[in-house]
Amino acid sequence: MRQNVTGASRRETLKALALAPYFITSGALGAEGRRPASDRITMGCIGMGGRGSGDMRGFMASPQVQVLAVCDVVKAKRDAAKAAVDQKYENKDCAAVVDFREITSRPDIDTVLIGTPDHWHAIIACEAMKAGKDVFCEKPETLTIREGRIMVETARRYGRIFSGGSQRVLGDYGQLARYIRSGAIGEVREAFVGVGGPSRDCDLPPEPVPPGLEWDLWLGPAPWAPFNRGRLAFRAWKDYSGGGMTDWGAHKFGAVVFAMDLQHTGPVEIIPPNGKDVRLLTYVYANGFRMYHGGAGDITYKGTEGEASRGKMGRPIKEVEMPGYKGAGGLNGDFLHCVVTRETPFRHVEACHRAVSVCHLGNLAYWLERPLKWDPVKEQFIGDPDANRWLDRPKREPWTL
Repeated sequence: MRQNVTGASRRETLKALALAPYFITSGALGAEGRRPASDRITMGCIGMGGRGSGDMRGFMASPQVQVLAVCDVVKAKRDAAKAAVDQKYENKDCAAVVDFREITSRPDIDTVLIGTPDHWHAIIACEAMKAGKDVFCEKPETLTIREGRIMVETARRYGRIFSGGSQRVLGDYGQLARYIRSGAIGEVREAFVGVGGPSRDCDLPPEPVPPGLEWDLWLGPAPWAPFNRGRLAFRAWKDYSGGGMTDWGAHKFGAVVFAMDLQHTGPVEIIPPNGKDVRLLTYVYANGFRMYHGGAGDITYKGTEGEASRGKMGRPIKEVEMPGYKGAGGLNGDFLHCVVTRETPFRHVEACHRAVSVCHLGNLAYWLERPLKWDPVKEQFIGDPDANRWLDRPKREPWTL
């Protein structure tokens, strides 16, 4: 049973535990060296597919965390997640639910992990934050630009910790960011980012809904459509995702946005390829920096004194810390540290929103097939009401944001 500790008093208890000296004995921390359940950060996990279940197992590896409930609209995934949690804690206590609101409404859950398809991220995250939960949300964190701004405003209004799951910004590309921030290639003028393209419309034929799948709830805020197993590969389809642009783009464009310290702004112009003088989708920032979709297998930076990629780095000119990163153990550790201390996490909500906005802006330029001028402060297209209609999507009742 958890102690009756809530709000600020619970945070102070967790903070004291986090700052406690390392010579506390394992017996004082609970069975097998773990903290007793009453002192752990409790978590509910929503969306138990491959990425979501992997994240859940990563969090369960921390003695700070106690998973209390799992949620998925697919019975097999829901049951598998519950079995994994019960095996970890050697009991049968984990709740397994179909509707995410059964998790966000629980007062005994401190944090929510979101690993659902992309079109659900914003609604669940905002619902959780309004209910007083801190959120770890897998990337890409949004389906539209307006969703991202609402998530930022909700996190601020309710004082919640929000961490995006763009792990590769820290893991794969952190050293590269340190290298270019050290000045090793001089002033960086350009970056080339290799990721997939936009999602597309889906017209797959109807198939029978398989047993154990709540199809209407899987669709949620997306337009109603008949089931086809191909739709479950949701990253391909415009109704559920932004495609490769937002999938790996959240990592790679996010890495460039972080490395170039552009996490609180956006481009001022997005120019799609035209088969003539513009070969690659081009983002232009107010400071003159240009970022391109393509032209590299991964990420390549070009500066006044050379270029750099993960496979082409020398020694940094000076040691550079990873600004904003706290705790230990990757993004999971950073998130848990910030849940306790109430500090701002490395992949904070504004950084995630700005990174994924880059991906959305690129998709819109591809879909509309024309250059777009963007106001990164007002987050509106300049002189283009048709493009501004794409800043959000209608949501199917009863789902709103």
